[in-house]
Amino acid sequence: MDKHIPKFTDEVFKEILVVRDTGKVNMFDINGVMRVAYENDLFQLVEYLSDKRTHGEYQSFILSGKRPVR
Repeated sequence: MDKHIPKFTDEVFKEILVVRDTGKVNMFDINGVMRVAYENDLFQLVEYLSDKRTHGEYQSFILSGKRPVR
């Protein structure tokens, strides 16, 4: 079992903002965010969100705007 949890890097942060700025998807629709990210070659965000263990961290960021600290 892979114990590595993808990190919320500066690149992931930037890619979230790119997806948000497209206005194409509700940012709480994680599958939709992954689709838009993939369509825009934002593969670090796709990799980050493909691990369900990051979803809580991602949703907290979307709600609060505060970057997670691990």
